[in-house]
Amino acid sequence: MTTRTVDTTEELAAFLRGRREQLDPERLGLPARRRARRTPGLRREEVAELAGVSTDYVVRLEQGRGLRPSAEVLAALARALRLAPGERDYLFDLAGRRRPGGTRGGAATDPAPSLAHLVEELSPLPAALLDHRYDLLAWNPEMARLLPEFDAVPPERRNAMWLCLLHPPMRGFYADREGVLRDGVAHLRAAWAAHPEDRALAGLIAEFTEQDEDFARLWAEREVRVNGRGRKLLRHPAVGAIAVDFEVLLPLEDPELRLLVYRAADDESRAALHRLCGGDGCREGRLTACCKQA
Repeated sequence: MTTRTVDTTEELAAFLRGRREQLDPERLGLPARRRARRTPGLRREEVAELAGVSTDYVVRLEQGRGLRPSAEVLAALARALRLAPGERDYLFDLAGRRRPGGTRGGAATDPAPSLAHLVEELSPLPAALLDHRYDLLAWNPEMARLLPEFDAVPPERRNAMWLCLLHPPMRGFYADREGVLRDGVAHLRAAWAAHPEDRALAGLIAEFTEQDEDFARLWAEREVRVNGRGRKLLRHPAVGAIAVDFEVLLPLEDPELRLLVYRAADDESRAALHRLCGGDGCREGRLTACCKQA
């Protein structure tokens, strides 16, 4: 029998309490109360009224008393608490129910050969394929050169979060390390709820929590967000500052995998990538074409 690595009942209770306490009653248009509020955010009876359930039901949920709310109740709670899409998914995963219209595929351990070839063919754009744990499953030469001393990382440590947290050459790699960590932790929390039997993921989270105080602090905040597009400023030890725009794409047949692609965000960054990936690292001279892209 598989043992669940996530105590979903306690986490569901803590998540509901935390989101309730973050809401501003005045911004929701709720009537003022004469009695002073002893805790921040909404009262349980206010959440119950907004969700159309009893106050006792909300109390029992927040106390982790073994309730298994229906999909309809979860949807009502999500609306009452003004949850973002990623937070709604997290709520449904914690309750052991799939959100209507949501997609959750099985965990893929070996990428399809076609996906690995796609990563290679995306050269000269730095690209990599990751799973829900942030394990790096495939990458092209440009991505390997972009990550400092990546070739020295043992296979079992080729994980994007491990590199960011515990690989010394990457300690100052991200100019906005806090933002990168916050996004990564929020993703891992969502994956943790979606894959409660994944012992490898639970082990990574335990290791990161024990060994990095920033991870532990952000994990305790219970943010759930998946950021699939944006810009990062990188500080490469060999070529200096590189600004990249990134896209995270989900293959339809393997929705638990993430295809990460970087593009230079400005002329200086294109020149830096050209210097970094020039020569035999960029196949067939296609880096020149990349550097001419807008």
